[in-house]
Amino acid sequence: MVRKERRFFLVQEDILPEAILKTVLAKELLLRGDAATVNEAVEKANLSRSAFYKYKDGVFPFYQWRPGVTITLALVLEHRPGVLSRVLNTLAAAKANILTINQNIPVHGLASVAVTFETAGMESGAEEITGRLAELDGVREVSPVGYNAVY
Repeated sequence: MVRKERRFFLVQEDILPEAILKTVLAKELLLRGDAATVNEAVEKANLSRSAFYKYKDGVFPFYQWRPGVTITLALVLEHRPGVLSRVLNTLAAAKANILTINQNIPVHGLASVAVTFETAGMESGAEEITGRLAELDGVREVSPVGYNAVY
């Protein structure tokens, strides 16, 4: 039997099937302690146990933080002194462990940057971090492009 390589996608919530969304809800109920057992969580989420077990290991929210998770953000920055530094300082203040930084040569005053960081130890979620970065002077765009759970 040939084993197919695992692939991962970043997908908008509004296009996911209801069973997957309910699986995420059930997992969140368990994580927060709002449900003590899988049976209680699936009942609260109005989901069958079989659907929960089918999807539970393959779906998780983008903002779920745990050791070994890396996130890659694509940014478009104005080519001015200090812009990239402010981005990196914002990530450092959020206790992100920066793994790689790749900045392309600026074209028409804008530079594309990819930053990959590990989330272990972070105190903020992805939406909050991307929001902070998007508000920085000189940051034109921030987009999450990768999420990798390392086990």
